[in-house]
Amino acid sequence: MSTDQASEHSAESADDRDSGDDAATGGARRRWHRKPPAEKKQTSLLKELPILLLVAFVLALLIKAFLVQAFFIPSGSMEPTLHGCPGCPGDRVLVNKVPYYFGDPEPGDIVVFRGPESWAPEFQVSKPGNVVESVLLGLGRAIGTAPPDEKDFVKRVVATGGQTVECCDSEGRVTVDDQPLDEPYISFDSPIELRAFGPVTVPEGRLWVMGDNRAGSADSRSHLDDGDMGTIPVDNVIGKASVIVWPISRWDWLGAPDIQGLSAAPAPGAVAVVAPYTVGLVSAVPLVACRRRRRRRLR
Repeated sequence: MSTDQASEHSAESADDRDSGDDAATGGARRRWHRKPPAEKKQTSLLKELPILLLVAFVLALLIKAFLVQAFFIPSGSMEPTLHGCPGCPGDRVLVNKVPYYFGDPEPGDIVVFRGPESWAPEFQVSKPGNVVESVLLGLGRAIGTAPPDEKDFVKRVVATGGQTVECCDSEGRVTVDDQPLDEPYISFDSPIELRAFGPVTVPEGRLWVMGDNRAGSADSRSHLDDGDMGTIPVDNVIGKASVIVWPISRWDWLGAPDIQGLSAAPAPGAVAVVAPYTVGLVSAVPLVACRRRRRRRLR
C-alpha cells in the first residue's frame, strides 16, 4: 500500500470513528433529554385536566337544566319541614325535574316554582356589582350554596285543577272538595279566624300551594285578589324537592304524603335523585376514554 493510500485509509477510519462517536454522543444526548415515564404521565394529566373540567362543567349545566338542581331554602315558610329561619343554617335540597316531564304535580308534593308577577319576594338578595360577582352568584345557585332568585318559591301543593279548597272545617282543617286534609307536617298555625279562606275552585292547569308554616307563609292565601285566585300555573313549576342534602345532620328524603287520601304515587326515593348523576357520570366516561385512545394512537 502506498503512502498516499495509507494516509487516505487512516483519514477515513478517523472519520468513521468521529461519526460513530457523534452518533453515540447524539444518542446519549437524546436518551439524556428523554422524559422519564412518571414525568410524561404527569404532563399528560395536566394537559387533559382542563378538558376534563370543561366536560364536567358542561354536564353539570345539562343536569341542572334538565334533571336535578340544588336549591337553597331562603325563608321559614316551610318550617319545620325545611329550615330557613333567621340565624339558622338554611337547608339545601335537590329539586328533581324528571317526574314532571311525565305528569303534573300532585297534592302533597313540595315544589319549587317561579312566582307570578304579583307575588312579592319573601326575602331580599343583594344585587351583584360586577360580572365576576354575577358569575359567582350563578355558580352558587347552581350548586345550592347561594340564595335563589327572589322570584323562586318553595311550597306544598294542596289542590290541583278542578278541585275546590277551603278553610276551615269544625276542627280547623283545610278541606278539598269538602274532605279534610291529613297534614301531619303542620306545627305552626294561626287562629282559625285569621287563616279562614275560600271556597276557591282551582282553574285547570293551575295549583293551589301553601307553606307548611301556616302562620308565616305568604302563599296562595295571600294572593286571592291577584286575578287568579292565588293559584299558580303548572308551567311555572321548576321541579319537586326530593331530598335535603345539607347540612349533613338534616339529611332526609322529602316524601309526598297522601294528604287527600287518593293513594298517590310513592315518593321518588333514591333512584329518581341518583339516576341523573349516574347518567352524567356514564356520559363522561366514554368521552374521556375516547380521548385517551386517540392520544395513544398519535404516539
